[in-house]
Amino acid sequence: MKITFLGTGTSQGIPVIGCECEVCASDDPRDKRLRTAVLIEVGGKKIGVDAGPDFRQQMLRAKVKNLDALLLTHEHNDHIIGMDDVRPFNFRYKKDMPVYAVERVQAELKQRFAYIFAKNPYPGAPRLALHTIDKDHDFKVEDIIVTPIEVWHGKMPVLGFRIADFIYVTDAKTIEAASLAKMKNAKILVLNALHFKTHHSHLNLPEALALIEQLQPERAYLTHFSHNLGTHQSISPTLPDNVFLAHDGLELSL
Repeated sequence: MKITFLGTGTSQGIPVIGCECEVCASDDPRDKRLRTAVLIEVGGKKIGVDAGPDFRQQMLRAKVKNLDALLLTHEHNDHIIGMDDVRPFNFRYKKDMPVYAVERVQAELKQRFAYIFAKNPYPGAPRLALHTIDKDHDFKVEDIIVTPIEVWHGKMPVLGFRIADFIYVTDAKTIEAASLAKMKNAKILVLNALHFKTHHSHLNLPEALALIEQLQPERAYLTHFSHNLGTHQSISPTLPDNVFLAHDGLELSL
């Protein structure tokens, strides 16, 4: 399995428009963060998780020529609004893009991208094949078994995903016992960590580290950072030995 971090920033990305803070002004490429997304390559298949406003740029930067499916965590714009840019995959491979999401997220897709789902869509509109998933049942992408993990983004249920010993969870604030049980014995855990202050809908860094300590993965990578967290260079040395800051373009093997 190969994991590529396509984006590791919040909904504003880093640098934030108009901001001149230390992080936004940093020359370190690890501090330049597109909106959070990841690419998982396993069994010869490429699976993307989320398609935010930077989707096109992320696909080009990672040199993704074929994408076999998209998994959607939830319906916030920074996770779905790049859906129009699946068109090159439609055109090149002459097939609809499989998209796996809960019914609530599918309803939002149909509202925000009404032209895709029109009775007679215009020639060249994106083509999506929607697959309904739910928090309680594993599902298959081709022959790859995916386990959904429900977490809470404030009052909104969001899905994380587990494939074998890899777990990806973003936009979480609280996680119930049944979901925590699905997150044990991971070799790689990816978890969001917004900044240091308490936030109503995201884990902050101390909360994320406490959860990692509870779950005991072999390695953990943090993602979905605000520019208020600090620079990569300043935060990395403060983390436990098995915990790392992810950055855009980081590739992991499992």
